[in-house]
Amino acid sequence: MEGMTRAQVDNAESKDFALGGKPMRPRDAATLMLIDRSGGEFRVLMGRRSRKHAFMPGRLVFPGGRTDPSDSRVAVADTLHPAVEAKLVVKGKRSISSARARAIALSALRETYEEAGLLIGRSGGYKTKREGWHGFAENGVQPTLSNLRMIARAITPPGRVRRFDTRFIAAWRDDVAVELPGGGPTEELEELVWLPIGNAVSEEIPMITRTVLGDLANRLAEDPSLDADHPVPFYYMRHQRFLRDLI
Repeated sequence: MEGMTRAQVDNAESKDFALGGKPMRPRDAATLMLIDRSGGEFRVLMGRRSRKHAFMPGRLVFPGGRTDPSDSRVAVADTLHPAVEAKLVVKGKRSISSARARAIALSALRETYEEAGLLIGRSGGYKTKREGWHGFAENGVQPTLSNLRMIARAITPPGRVRRFDTRFIAAWRDDVAVELPGGGPTEELEELVWLPIGNAVSEEIPMITRTVLGDLANRLAEDPSLDADHPVPFYYMRHQRFLRDLI
């Protein structure tokens, strides 16, 4: 993809990941949009994926990944805001359980620890044997969910090698209890940067990330405290049409 324009890269992704046959079922996933509101402007944390990765090499992304089964069995200090949970349980014609909604939100916190070394929660004794959560126990941080806010949801279009039903969840930098030196224990992200939202949209980022960043900018302009009841966009493709609903 070297030497290609951003539009050419996005178009190439759509073609290169095309598959015949029945579309793959999207997996639940979550990504965290960590917002710094100090300094007079909103900045977001993004990290660059290793250029060795087969999936989106070199792209700036938010920390995130798929929801693991163990995420539903992690102890937390508090619960999701009811309005946020209501948005998370929406799943097509059916609803998912509250436990699954909580697991999806927790996966955003776990991935942020693993990829960025940031522990979102509050100080206090914490014990767990769950994989991916050892850093919270080692640093005495109890995961918290009450301040998380839903920003958007997007399902990868059919015909891609990897499909995710991703919830874009926001948290404030103020909610970070511990920032581990050197980043997280995984090597998913090569560098971490705090970018003003206006600058982030012009970086080498996936198309859906650019779209959701625009949603976040508009949301903060009219709702700077990120009210939990605010409607959020839901992006998906149906009959070869890219649709945007509100949930």
